[in-house]
Amino acid sequence: MTETTPLITNPEHSVEGFVREYLRELNFAQGTVLERASTNDKYLALARTVRHYLMSRWMRTTTEHYRRQPKAVAYLSAEFLLGRQLDNALLAADLEAIAAEALASLGIELDELREAEVEPGLGNGGLGRLAACFIDSLATMSVPAIGYGIRYEYGIFRQNFVDGRQVEEPDHWLDNGSPWEFAHPEHEVTVNFGGHTETWTEGEGDDACERTRWIPGWQVLGVPYNYMVPGYRNGTVNTLRLWSSRATHAFDLKIFNYGDYAEAVRAQTFAENISKVLYPEDSTPQGKELRLQQQYFFVACSLRDFIDQLLPEGFDLHRLGERISFQLNDTHPVIAVPELMRLLMDDEGFAWDEAWEVTQSCFAYTCHTLLPEALEVWPVELLGRLLPRHLEIIYRINDEFLDVVRETSGGDELLVRRMSIIAEHPQRSVRMAHLATVASVKVNGVAELHSQLLRDKVLADFATLWPEKFTNVTNGVTPRRFLRLANPGLSGLITEAIGDGWVTDLDRLREIEPLADDPEFRRRFREVKAANKDRLVQMLGRRDGIEIDPGTMLDVMVKRLHEYKRQMLKLLHVVTLYDRLSSGEISTQDVVPRTVVFGAKAAPGYVMAKEIIALINHVGTVVNSHPEISTVLRIAFPANYDVTVAETLIPAADLSEQISLAGKEASGTGNMKFALNGALTIGTDDGANVEIRQLVGDDNFFLFGLTEPEAAAIAETGYRPSSYYEENPSLRRALDLVARGEFSGGDRSVFEPVVSNLLGEDRFMVLADYQAYLDAQDRVEAAYRDPDAWSRSAVLNVARSGFFSSDRSMRDYMDRIWHAEVLPEEA
Repeated sequence: MTETTPLITNPEHSVEGFVREYLRELNFAQGTVLERASTNDKYLALARTVRHYLMSRWMRTTTEHYRRQPKAVAYLSAEFLLGRQLDNALLAADLEAIAAEALASLGIELDELREAEVEPGLGNGGLGRLAACFIDSLATMSVPAIGYGIRYEYGIFRQNFVDGRQVEEPDHWLDNGSPWEFAHPEHEVTVNFGGHTETWTEGEGDDACERTRWIPGWQVLGVPYNYMVPGYRNGTVNTLRLWSSRATHAFDLKIFNYGDYAEAVRAQTFAENISKVLYPEDSTPQGKELRLQQQYFFVACSLRDFIDQLLPEGFDLHRLGERISFQLNDTHPVIAVPELMRLLMDDEGFAWDEAWEVTQSCFAYTCHTLLPEALEVWPVELLGRLLPRHLEIIYRINDEFLDVVRETSGGDELLVRRMSIIAEHPQRSVRMAHLATVASVKVNGVAELHSQLLRDKVLADFATLWPEKFTNVTNGVTPRRFLRLANPGLSGLITEAIGDGWVTDLDRLREIEPLADDPEFRRRFREVKAANKDRLVQMLGRRDGIEIDPGTMLDVMVKRLHEYKRQMLKLLHVVTLYDRLSSGEISTQDVVPRTVVFGAKAAPGYVMAKEIIALINHVGTVVNSHPEISTVLRIAFPANYDVTVAETLIPAADLSEQISLAGKEASGTGNMKFALNGALTIGTDDGANVEIRQLVGDDNFFLFGLTEPEAAAIAETGYRPSSYYEENPSLRRALDLVARGEFSGGDRSVFEPVVSNLLGEDRFMVLADYQAYLDAQDRVEAAYRDPDAWSRSAVLNVARSGFFSSDRSMRDYMDRIWHAEVLPEEA
């Protein structure tokens, strides 16, 4: 599109204009009339109508970015957990009221079409949801940005329970059409794999230089699909570009005609596997290889796309760092570092030093973990077989880096081994976090504690060498989706009190802090919470057939199932309550009625996590079927927890469970969403919990458990979990109930692995924190018995959570790392 190309303006912003656009879409795009249209027809017509109102803004934004060539951000992420798009688009385009009235005039309920939308299967958990929040904020702040990722055909998986155990099924999210995406096969990118390299000398004498070319063994094509990322009513619409893989030669007619139909499409099947599912199970060599293929595929497509499509012809790539910051969202995209080196040297003719200078100016790395096993490493054998040229480049990067280490350390070879990008044991492999750190302008953690532990422990040697390279950017969540859309009752109450400026300036929530002492405001706040619980009851009943009592305390633990997040600690609390009630130690009148809601997926190959899911469901079956105990204690575990469920569950929650072992959670964002929606937190001093507690105040947070230094000291001296079992009668009774088959029909063997793991290893010190957790839950019950005081604390949580906006996170990235430009546009 040239600078003078005329742009079609938005459709008329009125009920009548919307009706005309909607019927046109229904008739000419869906090929049906209103009277015969299915619900999916009506939804697709609505989605396309709404996107019409954003598309001219999108074209204007992309045209302006190309014309001005500002410093921009490319966010490279393996996940973008977007959630449903319709409501977000209606909000951004300021069409909520118009669309509802227009559809009603046609006899259509907007809520019915909302329910027809299928959530895109493009992410799994916090990493992907964070990426989605960040691109929302970048658009709302009018920062030139593009997100790059993979268009997964079947998501990660759809979770079902069979006899309480997780069963993974494909997520067919594309089956009924995806109206929010735009395919551009004309911009496909060829991606190479395998083969070998050839080296030759170019020129003579002093002008001679060594050149290398990669002779690939096979290739796939990457086809881009664009999604609009609208800012909140500011005229900016950025782009999310996702890549789908396909074969260069998908179909062999000659083989087909000989009758070998499977072989005729073998190349297509092989190539398309790359973008089939998110995080393919990697416990097999084939799974590991597919993961590496995925990671290289999407960064190779993305770098080539940025250079070819978003830079003007003749752009001097020596100045690439002035034009773009490639943000590496964890280690998944780090193979982009040697890929950019390869592009600059092999395709563009740069010398090594020139290419390395440009590369080091373009990348920044966000580390999202403190767990050593989560810092990716790739076997040299695998990387060399799939990407031989990249392995050569990594070896040279490492050689030159280690020369610097030797020079600055006086030849400390132990330090050299620790810092090397190449690990020698247990097998020769490439440490991707080390590569990212060496190549990046900045390395950041995602909460103050996490960033400190990165500097002090995980990447301590690098922080000593380059202290200026390390910084912190605490995570945040978008208030548009997780308050304005997810909690319309609370959103309306806040807007009535202070106006709607908080939607793009969340610090303004501080203005409702004085209202925490207003009895009428607290009463209305409780009414909103009660209405949110009723909404949740209806959703769970309709979706899962789960019945819950909205009059109970809603105690919620929703997050990826991993042992360090300690769902087992929450479950042991439930089992202890069950034990005390069933034994008569306490009566039903002695406890605050509560419903404990779990939501979690376990990685398909994570055996212990799947055992814990099964145990939660089996405990739930026993507790929920007890005629007396179930009146005061119930477990709900809806399958396939996703953004759509979160948007209903989080606003209804009373208590937020953030109970990971201190020093193991990088940040968390669920903790922020709950606090922002008026849930009180019970948690350890871990991740962003630390900052939440500091901001909302100790009186409005239920702190318990070991600190990170205390946990480290226990681990150092030798942790013996069985000693806590032996010394604590309540803990012993709870574990014995599980061990003797109370929740498995008397079969002691069913959950023996879980019990043995806790008593023999307990890596994340569940048993050490058990009693402190129970004591904190006693404080929760005492506080919840005073609804007015609880409401006051809940209001203060909302008022003091403005810091946790992803808009603030983006400002921090802009100031500390990217230094990108802001190009405001008229709405």
